[in-house]
Amino acid sequence: MIDLSGKNILITGGSGFFGTAFCMYVKKHNLNPAKLAILSRDYTKQLILKEKVGDLPCMKGAGCWLTGDVRDLDRLKKAFNKIDIVIHAAAMKHIKNCQDEPEEAYLTNTVGAYNVVEAALYRKINKVLFISTDKAVEPITLYGLTKALAEGLILGGNKYKGTDDIRFSVCRYGNVIGSSGSVLPIWLKMIKEGAGYLPVTDERCTRFWYPVNDAIEFVLSSLETMRGGEVFIPRIKSIRITDLCKALYMPYKVAGLRCNEKIHEKMDINYDSEHNEFLTVEEIRETIKEAIL
Repeated sequence: MIDLSGKNILITGGSGFFGTAFCMYVKKHNLNPAKLAILSRDYTKQLILKEKVGDLPCMKGAGCWLTGDVRDLDRLKKAFNKIDIVIHAAAMKHIKNCQDEPEEAYLTNTVGAYNVVEAALYRKINKVLFISTDKAVEPITLYGLTKALAEGLILGGNKYKGTDDIRFSVCRYGNVIGSSGSVLPIWLKMIKEGAGYLPVTDERCTRFWYPVNDAIEFVLSSLETMRGGEVFIPRIKSIRITDLCKALYMPYKVAGLRCNEKIHEKMDINYDSEHNEFLTVEEIRETIKEAIL
């Protein structure tokens, strides 16, 4: 795992699910970067995250809490000053919202990635790692399309670095357990509110199932080994959506596939879903316990 000692790190969209988990991992494991900066447009979430990290030294100095948008290239150029590592996690990621607001999805996810590349080249950032998604593989949703374009833009940055030690890579993985917009928090809320059953779009549906700590450690491993131009993909087990209902001790009803929804996701174009490794119902229950503690 990469040694972050003395490094200045910035996370775009840093007050979201990934950024929050990353900061808490840094705190728990005493990774001790010189600086861990958060850039996001949600000041309220930043205040919540500030309370969680408490007196973490690497997040107390000047320039650690930055309000800004990846759509704003000038803001990124200022925010990236004296930064060694950028983790680009900012995204509009709710599939329905992206379908309903395609211009907004394009501006945040695709133009935002372009701006990150431009600002990183301008500031000569050593390492830029983009957090992508399985939805970018053979995309059929607006969200997936914008993330696929973003992957290409990030990787394309390597062509323009010249002799500077600037590296652009992609870290692509599937659904992180409990992340915002994912099925688990939605279903847990429904159960809490007294739902009699859970809606399943199709009984054949499977999804990758990734614990958040595994995702953070995979990102750190990718940062350590990246040379520029890689798409890092972890080996992740899957779940059957019907097994998730069983793990939650709930019956389900089939609601039908939504617009542009896949039965199975892929991690790369050569991936065959028939070779999925599946978690048992008991294993799913254990991962849920860990996710909500």
